[in-house]
Amino acid sequence: MTVIEGVLFDFSGTLLRVESAESWLRAALTASGTAMDEAELTRSAAALERAGALPGGSSPVEIPADLAGLWEIRDRDARHHHALYTGLGRQVPLPEPELYDALYERSRTAEAWQPYPDAAEVLDRLHRRGIRIGVLSNIGWDLRPVLRAHGLERYVDSCVLSYEHGLQKPDPQLFALACRELGLEPAAVLMVGDDRTADGGATAVGCSFMPVDHLPVERRPAGLRPVLDLVG
Repeated sequence: MTVIEGVLFDFSGTLLRVESAESWLRAALTASGTAMDEAELTRSAAALERAGALPGGSSPVEIPADLAGLWEIRDRDARHHHALYTGLGRQVPLPEPELYDALYERSRTAEAWQPYPDAAEVLDRLHRRGIRIGVLSNIGWDLRPVLRAHGLERYVDSCVLSYEHGLQKPDPQLFALACRELGLEPAAVLMVGDDRTADGGATAVGCSFMPVDHLPVERRPAGLRPVLDLVG
């Protein structure tokens, strides 16, 4: 049986969780100095959530026909990612047109993300065991500053981000690249993620896979700890 010497973690819904749509909208309104009636804010936040406009949040209930193509390739290029999510946001009327870009920028800040309660503990214990740690994410922007702000970057040996390579999980090429970045053969690597299709694609190159549930942080206090029993 091959010993696991490295772990690849997905970012959103695995190590960290994005804020609620209401918190997201409220923060963007405050930053831009835009007033909004409380009841209207609540309704608009719910509509933005249904539209899937919050990166890392819920998927769209329905993808507009003119955005369907972008949805499929959203994580391969930063411009695609921005265009897709601001386009989804524009399905919901807001008081000022600049709010759509402001919302997108908010989603890229450390304040918009909260680590799962056991994330730092698990990464620290793996690091102390000499396990190689990578982050492998389908994303359209640089998440490294978010990891740094939450004190997690110190444990990470490599970050492989889809938009930097023009590839998206479950493309086997991206998993193979992430393993090379760790300096390990795929058979010695465990992939941990909340998407059984995208993240589970790691098994195609020979990695092991451990799923976690995409839940709010307060409802998943110890979802990452089973990694410690599988590794080392």
